[in-house]
Amino acid sequence: MDTTRMHAGIVPPHLLEQIARVASDGPADAAQRTLAIGRRVVGSREVRAARTSRPGYSGTATGLIPPHLQERVPETRPPRTAAAVEAAVLRRRVHDAQHGTALPGVLVRAEGAPATGDESADEAYTGLGATWTLFREVFGRDSLDDAGMELVATVHYGQDFENAFWDGEQMIFGDGDGVYFQSFTNAVDVIGHELTHGVVQFTAGFVYVGQSGALHESVADAFGSMTKQRMLGQSAAEADWLIGEGVFTDAVRGRALRSMKEPGTAYDDPVLGRDPQPGSMADYQDLPHDEQHDNGGVHINSGIPNRAFVLAATGIGGASWEGAGPIWYRALTRGGLPKDAGFAAFARATLAAAEQLHGPGSAQRAAVQEAWRSVGVTTEQA
Repeated sequence: MDTTRMHAGIVPPHLLEQIARVASDGPADAAQRTLAIGRRVVGSREVRAARTSRPGYSGTATGLIPPHLQERVPETRPPRTAAAVEAAVLRRRVHDAQHGTALPGVLVRAEGAPATGDESADEAYTGLGATWTLFREVFGRDSLDDAGMELVATVHYGQDFENAFWDGEQMIFGDGDGVYFQSFTNAVDVIGHELTHGVVQFTAGFVYVGQSGALHESVADAFGSMTKQRMLGQSAAEADWLIGEGVFTDAVRGRALRSMKEPGTAYDDPVLGRDPQPGSMADYQDLPHDEQHDNGGVHINSGIPNRAFVLAATGIGGASWEGAGPIWYRALTRGGLPKDAGFAAFARATLAAAEQLHGPGSAQRAAVQEAWRSVGVTTEQA
């Protein structure tokens, strides 16, 4: 498979392709540009991810460990000490691309600087901080790489750019086309989602195809939603579990890009079509692993583990970042998962994590088991 043509923006390629086919000239052209730029930007992400997270990677296509084995080797780097995490310092830089594509652009706000008055720049600054704070204060992680990585973002990227990306080194935010999409800094869960792709890059390193790619997307959605819920002080029961609320304009018949709680219900629009996400394995879409089919439906089938996370979080109760969140984080970071792990392997990892954190007969483990059974990934009842 050609990993240099993968799409990992918050807006899935099937939505952009639909706009390019059906919409009027302006938005259609913007969608085509977004798809083309996305191929180039995210192609470099895979190279950067390989260099930073795959043991034995030599920085080229050759090396002692062949690529097909590198993709199955789990991350084994030990976590930082508690003292190191306690001493962690948030470092942010927000740049303005001024509607060009040169990165990172003009620096407009560094760490500790006052608000700029540019809504996108200031929203990005706040979202970077909220995500960093979640990982440090809740999960004891020092930035995305657990080694104090500076968080860099670029706003006002491209002309009517209809996406947000983590490119392997920094965040990229478009302003949208103004017809279907607004600025992608409008939703803090989008910022948390994309930064979590960076956390996955430095931990489990899921291959961005098929079920492992859908897990990449689902984990990003889960931690993005936790970022939003923690900012709002919401419990798992109170949360709306929407991803990207505020990204669509009022012209779109839809609430958000995705609903973790009710996959398949986020939007139903004459131009964008209907949300295709399934919520259980009974409706799993077994798609070809190529660009035309979203690398095996990574943005589509992620609805299944998304719903499992919501069921686990609400089953455990309280705040998601205190209940299901630590279980998912432990499964992601403790090693043992191959980079091409499927849903069943990740379900087993979360069950093991729940058992390690709370005990084999705990209510937390039972809630996780029932969540995965409810979406059809496992069959054993709690």
